[in-house]
Amino acid sequence: VANKLRRTKKPVVLAVNKVDSVKRDTMDIYEFYELAIGDPMPISAGQALGLGDMLDQVVAHFPEDSDAQEEDDAIKVAIIGKPNVGKSSLINKILGEDRLIVSNIPGTTRDAIDSPIEVDGQKYVFIDTAGMRRKSKIKEEIERFSIIRAVAAVERCDVAILVIDANEGITDQDTKIAGIAHERGKAAIVAVNKWDSIEKDDKTMNKYLKDIGNELAYMPYAPRVFISAHTGQRVNRLLELIKTVNENHALRISTGVLNEVLIEATAMQQPPADKGRQLRLYYMTQVSVKPPTFVIFVNERELFHFSYRRYIENQLREAFGFVGTPIHFIVREKGDKD
Repeated sequence: VANKLRRTKKPVVLAVNKVDSVKRDTMDIYEFYELAIGDPMPISAGQALGLGDMLDQVVAHFPEDSDAQEEDDAIKVAIIGKPNVGKSSLINKILGEDRLIVSNIPGTTRDAIDSPIEVDGQKYVFIDTAGMRRKSKIKEEIERFSIIRAVAAVERCDVAILVIDANEGITDQDTKIAGIAHERGKAAIVAVNKWDSIEKDDKTMNKYLKDIGNELAYMPYAPRVFISAHTGQRVNRLLELIKTVNENHALRISTGVLNEVLIEATAMQQPPADKGRQLRLYYMTQVSVKPPTFVIFVNERELFHFSYRRYIENQLREAFGFVGTPIHFIVREKGDKD
């Protein structure tokens, strides 16, 4: 088998399983160097040891452009929000032309259009989500179709921008649409539009931030930006944020560094206990991106309560940023086979 592998001239990662103790089994590992197909990597599938380092070696052989870089590296951006908040106007301002039909009557954008643009060497594709072919006279129908369009656009996007009307503030429909992006693990930005059209004092922005924080408590990671599609206020800042959150959405952290953070986090705040049983976090490794997804091996899954999971997430964000992207955890017990 080793001879056949060498003849293929393909990258090979040699994993030596059932090494439950590297210190004890070191001499047994050395004999695998005789295969001459690379350094043997000691792992234990049963004890969940060395798996992250093995995956890091596998990923290192992937082509640099294979990790979710799509269609000429263009960032796909879905502009989501309820009708008449200025989604099409925002895209028009970014494009610098009236490519999308804009009206003050909710629900009059004729077709959902993908609008490509390149700014400072970065390619974007903006997806408008209004896209209704005829006006509806029933408010509920308008809202239902806008949510359907949002779902379709979010499925295709890398970054979702929730546009809120500054004159109305955040509404129940805004939270429903934002929840779509959150549930599907998309990078997200909250843009408060028409900021030029309201009366402001030194407390206005803080009030909006507080209201948004309360209504979108499940996505505190999404940066907030106050814009005007009409005047172009902070639209350039929005483009910078899109690049930042897209990079964070695809950020990959090495297993060694992750576990240094995990060890420090558990030392700073001891894992919870229940009825004499103490939660133990053995190991953490990243298994995918968009969104960043981590497997954590524990002694008992039920002891890993939401509050401590949120604490670990906050420690990851403090260490690595992850601005604009949700973080997913997969919790495994030692001995899990799947």
